[in-house]
Amino acid sequence: MARDARVSTGGRRGRAAPDAATLAAEREERARRLDSEASAVAGVPGPGRWLVATYVPTALFSLKVSAATSAVGKTLLVPTMYAIKMALVDAAFRAGYGEAECARLLRALVDIEVRVAPTARAVVTHTFLKIRQEPKTPSREHPYISSVAYREVAHAAGEWRWAFDLAGATDEVAGWLVELLPHVNYVGRRGSFVQFAGLARQPTLSLEFTQPQAQDGFTMPSRWQVAPLDDFGPEASLDVLSSYSAASPRRDRHRRFVQTIIPLGLVNVGPGFSEYERAE
Repeated sequence: MARDARVSTGGRRGRAAPDAATLAAEREERARRLDSEASAVAGVPGPGRWLVATYVPTALFSLKVSAATSAVGKTLLVPTMYAIKMALVDAAFRAGYGEAECARLLRALVDIEVRVAPTARAVVTHTFLKIRQEPKTPSREHPYISSVAYREVAHAAGEWRWAFDLAGATDEVAGWLVELLPHVNYVGRRGSFVQFAGLARQPTLSLEFTQPQAQDGFTMPSRWQVAPLDDFGPEASLDVLSSYSAASPRRDRHRRFVQTIIPLGLVNVGPGFSEYERAE
């Protein structure tokens, strides 16, 4: 599917950018309209500001916390906002979007809040593996040495739901989301496959979804844990975040970390495994 790769300038040259108060007011007005009107947005009927995509994990999931080392890989139980947004950018390339349009998509995703409802149950397997890795002082005779690494993989039983706040998106960006979400087939570590199951809109989200801990008025579910989940920073761009870029992403500028309440609690633990459940 060919795409026009031209980039919109977004207005007249020299036009001042809206201030934070104006943007917040526009966001609240759009949220009010989305919650009160049943008209469809990008073909998805309302009402509701939250566009919710449902996926079924079809393989073991693994996504290391950002603080993990190469030898110790403790996994998260849900994909991060950063991983989901990058999966959408990857889907855009595979769907035939041009590079310039993918760059526009990535910039648009910066302003969209994403929350995740984990599966009702997840079991994490703790595994030690023998690996081959480069030594600290490599040589031509011994380019790799044997070592041991700790790895975790999670079996997520049920459905994931990813919620996107359309109050932070234009109708054009909402159309991109509706078009691209069915193209997402893995998230996190390559091989963590998912199957798209549908789209819907909701005015509010239940306690089954993640919540930013810094948000005013958050409510703690009966089973929970807190983890730092990464997201796009305010200056995120394809030129910096691309795997083929020589630029180095900067914390809080291109990539930020959000202390997030995940509604899964530890209910069982044994030799080599940990079991988590969501409160029903």
